[in-house]
Amino acid sequence: MIYYIDQKTYTTQNGNTVTVLTPTGRLDITTAWQFRLKLQECISKLSRHLVVNLGQVNFIDSSGLTSLVAGMRDADKVKGSFRICNVHPEAKLVFEVTMMDTVFEIFETEEEALESESGSIAS
Repeated sequence: MIYYIDQKTYTTQNGNTVTVLTPTGRLDITTAWQFRLKLQECISKLSRHLVVNLGQVNFIDSSGLTSLVAGMRDADKVKGSFRICNVHPEAKLVFEVTMMDTVFEIFETEEEALESESGSIAS
């Protein structure tokens, strides 16, 4: 289960604030709701621009994908952005099988996801 969600905030060169969330563990039926609430809280209180680093998540099920889709919709509603990066190899298959890899903006690294926001990042 997700027992920890690391959270960092960056400011891009164009002045946007981007929140990076890095959950650790499994994103499944037992943790998806907690993660969904965290996404909502970040988008409503911190920044409408979100990057989710999945490098520490080795398992995602349909409820985990649903929480990511909901986060993307929340960001869209406030004209923000929602990017995923560093998808764990074991979790990548779920994105490919469900065709979700075509729905989300997915980047290899956190740096690439942040750079796509503005061209460059100042932490």
